[in-house]
Amino acid sequence: MIGRKQELKDLNRLYERKHAELVAIYGRRRVGKTYLVDEAFAGKITFRHAGLSPEDEEPKGLLRAQLDHFYNSLVLHGMESGERPDNWLDAFLLLEKHLQKIDNGSRQVVFLDELPWMDTPRSGFIRAFEGFWNTWGCHRKNLMVIICGSAISWMQDNLINNHGGLYGRITYEIRLLPFSLSECEAFYHENGIQLSRYDIAQSYMIFGGIPYYLGYMDGELSLAQNIDRIFFSENAKLQDEYDRLFSSIFTNPDAVKRIVQFLYTRRSGYTRQEIIKKLGASDGGRLSKNLKALIVSDFVVKYVPFGEGKREAHYKLADPFCLFYLHFINDRTASNAYFWEQNITSQPVITWRGLAFENVCFHHVEQIKKALGISGVISSSSAWLKKGVEEDGIQIDLLINRKDNVINMCELKYYGGDFTVDKDYYKILLRRTEILAKEVSPKTVVRSTLITTFGLTKNAYSSVFTNVITLDDLFA
Repeated sequence: MIGRKQELKDLNRLYERKHAELVAIYGRRRVGKTYLVDEAFAGKITFRHAGLSPEDEEPKGLLRAQLDHFYNSLVLHGMESGERPDNWLDAFLLLEKHLQKIDNGSRQVVFLDELPWMDTPRSGFIRAFEGFWNTWGCHRKNLMVIICGSAISWMQDNLINNHGGLYGRITYEIRLLPFSLSECEAFYHENGIQLSRYDIAQSYMIFGGIPYYLGYMDGELSLAQNIDRIFFSENAKLQDEYDRLFSSIFTNPDAVKRIVQFLYTRRSGYTRQEIIKKLGASDGGRLSKNLKALIVSDFVVKYVPFGEGKREAHYKLADPFCLFYLHFINDRTASNAYFWEQNITSQPVITWRGLAFENVCFHHVEQIKKALGISGVISSSSAWLKKGVEEDGIQIDLLINRKDNVINMCELKYYGGDFTVDKDYYKILLRRTEILAKEVSPKTVVRSTLITTFGLTKNAYSSVFTNVITLDDLFA
């Protein structure tokens, strides 16, 4: 299994404990939650069930379909056939009776996958699950219930941060994150796919470290051929994934997609007031709920630009897959099965790579800090937007503001070879350093830091960079 070492260690430790466990595992769709549980508890799962996708059923018949599906899972796991449940209270009673009947004193693992899908409108699911756990489950010392869900906001609101009967009942939670660059490399190696780190970084710009997407890569094809096959060919595997992704996670996918598509239009993101003005949204709870759901689902990051107050907090689209889809696929009018191969050296693709590399760096700040030798230093990371200077103002996509009185002003450059500083760019960097120095305390040192693919060409101007970080450092 690639990565997930700490998660496997935690699950094995919980399995060996001698009291009831209610474990919540959440993370964005396709990140590998089910695979993690299958690997951790191979041959040890007493009962497993996965909710039905709300996409595939008419709303009126969804509760009945969910209950029938739950009943069928019980029968498949050895329960004798009988009367089907009419509600979730009856369904969980059947589960209790079945587990009691087969209890031999050993650990019983119950795995309920895609739990949010089971909570259909007016179904009473949460109340029934609350009764199942509080009345029966939490008193069974040999019971371990694992609940998974891709609708992270639902998991947090209804389970982890529940203020009702399930308050404080989750005994352990695991938030499963996408693969890092190094884990992507290990995944490709394990599956016989030979790619350079330069190309692995490009694949990360597209797939974002989502194992399910990486699994579509064919080792006999180049990266460009794979991208065409997965996104641009007839019946491409991920051609419709964008819509499926939002429909499966959010109860109001169209409203959420409107926010995402607006945030896409500016790489530094927008303030809440700018979102309200542009989308004509009301400044109320619904917008807050949608923004929160996007943040906890790892599609959007909220940050305060350097030198600004909390009222200027920006919401920035940070999901690589969504950024790629909206850039190249969303507004396509003509089909071209060889689009990527034919445009791999075009200026639009080159420009996109440069912008996408900024996002790669944003997702690997810990590796950048390690390369700088400051892993133990408290710091904050943000963008810096300075208007009124230079022709279009100044935008630095990554500042690392450290508690040791140093601030790293990072320039992010995705190049096919070593990056070269010329005289004009040298002057620009000196000017930006001078302007930033005026914004910080006199005791703070500004260090220009280059984050690039391969390295820096030594010349009369290269000394403008105090630190140089390469792809190899990001793969640490």
